Amino acid sequence: MTARPKLVVIGNGMAGMRTVEELLKLAPEHYEITVFGAEPHGNYNRILLSPVLAGEKEVDDIMLHTREWYRAHGITLHAGDPVEAIDRRRREVRSRAGVKVRYDRLLIATGSQPFIVPVPGHQLDNVIGFRDIADVETMLRAAEPGRNAVVIGGGLLGLEAASGLLRRGMSVTVVHLSDTLMNQQLDAAAGALLKAELEQRGLRVLLDAQTEALEGEGAVSAVRLADGRVLPADLVVMAAGVRPRVDLARACGLRCERAIVVDDTLQTYDPRIYAVGECVQHRNATFGLVAPLWEQARVCAAHLAGWGHRRFVQSTSPTRLKVTGIDLYSVGDFVGAEGAENMVLRDPRRGVYKRLVLQGDRLVGAVLYGDVEDGPWYFDLIRAGTNVRPLRTHLLFGQALCAQAA
Repeated sequence: MTARPKLVVIGNGMAGMRTVEELLKLAPEHYEITVFGAEPHGNYNRILLSPVLAGEKEVDDIMLHTREWYRAHGITLHAGDPVEAIDRRRREVRSRAGVKVRYDRLLIATGSQPFIVPVPGHQLDNVIGFRDIADVETMLRAAEPGRNAVVIGGGLLGLEAASGLLRRGMSVTVVHLSDTLMNQQLDAAAGALLKAELEQRGLRVLLDAQTEALEGEGAVSAVRLADGRVLPADLVVMAAGVRPRVDLARACGLRCERAIVVDDTLQTYDPRIYAVGECVQHRNATFGLVAPLWEQARVCAAHLAGWGHRRFVQSTSPTRLKVTGIDLYSVGDFVGAEGAENMVLRDPRRGVYKRLVLQGDRLVGAVLYGDVEDGPWYFDLIRAGTNVRPLRTHLLFGQALCAQAA
């Protein structure tokens, strides 16, 4: 029997394993597959780490592929043993434990890592990112009622971490550099509503606040801000963004800019090597939301299987905050280019805010707070480039009223 070509996957996370799943649908017997992962687990849903932290789910609940799944599909898994070198001339990878595996095709899915703000004291114990199961375990060990946590970064991930720690009984302060929470997704009005809701729940939120240093002997005990304020801290969570993991790719000579440069087929400058997920850069863009990663996986799998007709096309993706009881939806360009028109609905009594951004007769962005039922419909209008002129008078009031008025 002819030996099957060897596919090696570097990274046992969501993007890499979704690509393997898609490949198995198209060509289940085509490759002999080996997967290397840095974490000592099977593949899990990283998006659901926030509910695990909040106590709404257990780690077992978020596992996508158990070790039995790998065995059932004939996949060799090296968990807890990350690849440390790629030899492109030999077409071989070498792991931390010294395992060497040759490849015919290589898939790099190394993801991203939290950006740890390099202030004095950032290397103290109990200063962590919020990226994996180990981070959640560290937070849970520290999360005793009455202890203090500081979350640096008021974006999506930071607020989810802060909410989870608050539910575990900690006193939590969010320190955010901007004057608006989730400023990458929300305008000032929606950000103010979100801040008020979080403060009502017990979070302390400091805006326009810059971290100057972390203090402590061995482990962190306080956060000092640039304005002189000192915040007690038994735990500091850095949620100030992520950086693509490109060291491995760069060391073997692949073209990297902010991330690993790929073409429309997710192929790198080496035709035997593909890359997917948060470690890639496609047409100058990098990616952090799930929808584009799933599309990358679908396209990449098709090319690995020899079905070379798919191309990755970037598209807008919605943002939702995974904090129980807070309804928030943001999609598209909520700022708007020159000449854009804003349509705004405010209902303070119900805590509802809607802002739609139009460019000519096309909807290009939407921010919804308090009432997000029509979010997917607005998203479809944006994605399809629908002419909304016939809907303008009722657009703010949602799909049902627009349908009645049609």
